[in-house]
Amino acid sequence: MEKEVLEADYDSVISTYYGDEQVLAVIMVKVDTKQSDKTASDIADYDCVEDLFMVTGDTDLMMKARFANYKELKNFVVNGLGKMEGVRDTRTLMVVSSYKEKGVKKEA
Repeated sequence: MEKEVLEADYDSVISTYYGDEQVLAVIMVKVDTKQSDKTASDIADYDCVEDLFMVTGDTDLMMKARFANYKELKNFVVNGLGKMEGVRDTRTLMVVSSYKEKGVKKEA
């Protein structure tokens, strides 16, 4: 019960903060290594995924994804990645500020 309330409060705060603004996220994914290529290919099929890399370290795949709003991000993580065969765990980082994208430095 307490966890449900905290999750609802978090969603309320984040939804209010981002509202209907576009959300950019960096998402790290742990996958079943026997299915890593298939899982990566399935993830790459989503239009919201701009970049997808297989990496070394504590995670297997790292992606940059863009969403129309927070609710779309949540839906992608929970109902897309969360239900995808081969995905074992995810860690999502929402971008607050961007200083350089696609080789172009932005004003701070």
